[in-house]
Amino acid sequence: MIDHNFDPIAQKFINNIYGSDKGAIRKEVVWRELLTCIKRLNKPKLRILDAGGGFGYFSQKLAALGHQVVLCDISGELLTIAKQQLADKAYKNNVTVLHCAIQALNEHVEGQFDLILNHAVLEWLAEPELTLHSLLNWLNDDGLVSLMFYNKEAQRFFNLVSGNLSFVELGMPRKKVVRLSPINPLFEADVLDWLKQANMSVIKKTGVRVLHDYMKSADFSEHNFEQLLAMEMKYCQREPYASLGRYTHFIITRSRNETVPF
Repeated sequence: MIDHNFDPIAQKFINNIYGSDKGAIRKEVVWRELLTCIKRLNKPKLRILDAGGGFGYFSQKLAALGHQVVLCDISGELLTIAKQQLADKAYKNNVTVLHCAIQALNEHVEGQFDLILNHAVLEWLAEPELTLHSLLNWLNDDGLVSLMFYNKEAQRFFNLVSGNLSFVELGMPRKKVVRLSPINPLFEADVLDWLKQANMSVIKKTGVRVLHDYMKSADFSEHNFEQLLAMEMKYCQREPYASLGRYTHFIITRSRNETVPF
């Protein structure tokens, strides 16, 4: 298995992930967490790495706030779109675009970063644990990581409540290649174990899409989006809902004797 590249379906990827109601929920929830990170780091200008950031939706928003961002991805098509979107922006020089894999960053950059973003990347990788560990080496001692991954437990729960019981009994095998369906969903417990091995601590957990994907009516969000978004934002950090988000988002820091919560 090799790391997945979205070059053949770059525009479809953008439309599906960012242009839909579910994408809008993801953007709002994750952006709130990034603003929390910025507030905690409390520096006028951060050095940020958006690892596997695609066309740089969050890179561009962070650059617009005056931060210096390195955006890397293996998809040349998505990075071309990023450059096009940045071309006429006043903050375009705040973003360095690198066409490279996370594992090859040492060939292109030096130093460390105050904030690292890694959103919906691990589930597309052949070796997510090794890649995560290599990525964490780029973090400043006092830095933060915004990590989001596809939640396998939520995938299982969704199939259970959808009546796909035999599919669950078989271990939810991939019957065919679905180009926007992650190849390697992750259990939260495994990711926590990898972080512990790297001497990292989770200081905040958020579920992303804790309600949307379980709605009985497929068009509910189309007619009730603002109400749904408000409920997503309200319950995404409460259990058991946080653990049922289609994606799990962690804010991570280096482990210390005492971790100051948000």
